[in-house]
Amino acid sequence: MTTDKDLQRAREQAQAQLETLREMVKALNNGTDYEGQDASEAIQEDPLSVEIRTDWHTPGDGNNKPTEYTILLCTGGPAVRIIGDLDQYCQPETTKLEYQDWFTPWTRYLTDDDEEADMVTYANQFYYEEVS
Repeated sequence: MTTDKDLQRAREQAQAQLETLREMVKALNNGTDYEGQDASEAIQEDPLSVEIRTDWHTPGDGNNKPTEYTILLCTGGPAVRIIGDLDQYCQPETTKLEYQDWFTPWTRYLTDDDEEADMVTYANQFYYEEVS
């Protein structure tokens, strides 16, 4: 059984990741560097991985555009990720910040509108379409 104490460290890591992400987005929006690096490059190099997946579809129907994404910010104990849906242009439409620790399920980190807007800006710095 998972308790709040078990997830406290993971929740703190999610908060730290969100704060760093917001600092990078602020630098991007202001056209300044982030810790001596171009803000756009800092964001591109920040996550451990960026992945996409498609919805269920009939084989061969050509409707295999990605519809969901995940950005893994850190892993191990604890782990933090951003997940969301992609719109018809393969751009992030929604974002959710989630965290977990060893042997615990992914748990949503509640964010306000400003934090979500910064996560969308962050997520929009990546390319989500399949390359042929």
